[in-house]
Amino acid sequence: MSNKKEWEALAKTLLYEPAYPADAKKALTQEANAFCEGYKQFLDRAKTEREAAAEGERMLRAAGYAPFADSVRYNPGDKVYFVNREKSLVAATIGTAPLEAGVHLNIAHIDSPRLDLKPNPLYEKAHFSLLQTHYYGGLRKYQWPTIPLAIHGIFCKADGETVKVCIGEAEDDPVFCITDLLPHLSKEQNDRKLNEGIKGEELNVLIGSTAVDDPDIKESVKLNTLVLLHEKYGLVERDFARAEIEIVPAFRAKDVGLDRSMIGAYGQDDRVDAYPALLAEINEKHPYFTTVCVLTDKEETGSEGVTGMQSSYAFHFLRQLCQSQHADVIRTLQHSKCLSADVTAAYDPSWDSAYEPMNGTYAGRGIAIFKYTGAGGKSMTSDANAELVAYVTQLCDEAGVAWQIGEMGKIDLGGGGTIAKYVARHDIDTLDVGVPVLSMHSPFEVTHKADILMAYKAFCAFNAAQK
Repeated sequence: MSNKKEWEALAKTLLYEPAYPADAKKALTQEANAFCEGYKQFLDRAKTEREAAAEGERMLRAAGYAPFADSVRYNPGDKVYFVNREKSLVAATIGTAPLEAGVHLNIAHIDSPRLDLKPNPLYEKAHFSLLQTHYYGGLRKYQWPTIPLAIHGIFCKADGETVKVCIGEAEDDPVFCITDLLPHLSKEQNDRKLNEGIKGEELNVLIGSTAVDDPDIKESVKLNTLVLLHEKYGLVERDFARAEIEIVPAFRAKDVGLDRSMIGAYGQDDRVDAYPALLAEINEKHPYFTTVCVLTDKEETGSEGVTGMQSSYAFHFLRQLCQSQHADVIRTLQHSKCLSADVTAAYDPSWDSAYEPMNGTYAGRGIAIFKYTGAGGKSMTSDANAELVAYVTQLCDEAGVAWQIGEMGKIDLGGGGTIAKYVARHDIDTLDVGVPVLSMHSPFEVTHKADILMAYKAFCAFNAAQK
């Protein structure tokens, strides 16, 4: 073969060259920008798993979803949901195919790395009032001092009343912070390893410095803090023992870059997949397969507990749905497919030594597909089969969805897992997909708007599948 055009045609047919879809289609940039305005609002309203579940329920009810009842026989097109203990939710649209043909599940998590208050957190030292924290999930502790922080959560009082608290988000709210050493006095700290630069017991939140007007009162600054909490919320110190209070960054989601092509915000792992998955569920009106969207909790700490995917709540729902529809639950699970919608690391040119370029996933190239996750020798992964990868990628190709496939980074540098293995143990074919993220698990994660739009389109294609 000597004809140059023939070689070029063959190369075009046989070789694959990654592309950035927004570069070739300016209309896609406009579409992504419009889609992500709603996503940014979701991020600002849903900085905790409780808030994300509540915002998800609000969206579902506005779209006509009804609370699920296990005694009702549902018809195609019916939309139902339930909230599990205020921290996770399940939504479904009944398909025209029998349940035993399988259901299509999109599952994302709505918890994110953060700081939780200890059971007895409030103390006074050096005329400051402070809160002790216990970090949640795989965060890098040195990233949390010297940024504005907000307090979110609930107190369950002794009389049974539940009080919601959110301080630091309104324009005129105070914010809080964790202090750090000045460079002039940090010689000993500088000798620490990076992962000990800030230790867990040093993540103490500064919340006040004013004392009550009585020089004889011990812990007068702490008391003043409690006075302020009591005046606004009716709280006493013992109520901290019955509370779930989270410390999160106080800043809002913002466009990143002169071209506004990216989004920077707290909590994009994994609300960047949760939001498009939920919208795809809401916007699917008449699916062939019954669609199920699960927004789950506790993924960052191993999916344990009654609101995590190692709990049975989502599978109890499937069992009850099968019972109400007179379907065999085992056959339903065997024929079902799941997208484990979770983020992955975007290739970072400033830290390229951590990545293997040919198998990295890149911001702006579309939704990332991972046949397996885990660490080292693929430990703690479900490792999807090739047939499932082919099924999902064919759906994406037919729907014009830009997708890429790869691994999180170099093999022996670390790794990570998802909820895929907890779904696969129920005999459900499961594949990891998600949006690549820069600075994952940091207080300010960065994603590309085109990837978020492609995630939504991929979930829509999966929900609309006819075979």
